[in-house]
Amino acid sequence: MADHLGIDVSEISESTTFEELGVDSLDTVEFVMKLEEDLGIELELEGTLANVGELARFVESKLT
Repeated sequence: MADHLGIDVSEISESTTFEELGVDSLDTVEFVMKLEEDLGIELELEGTLANVGELARFVESKLT
């Protein structure tokens, strides 16, 4: 995520919101597509995620 946004990883924690990162809906779609490509899985968001921790837990649930 830090690479995608061009920021230092130390600026991101589990409680960091996407709004705080300046992430808009287009950024979210691009990021999810990149995750799907990198991880070789399909990620269908069923709702909105409030922060980075929720995204991490969502992705982990799809890997198991």
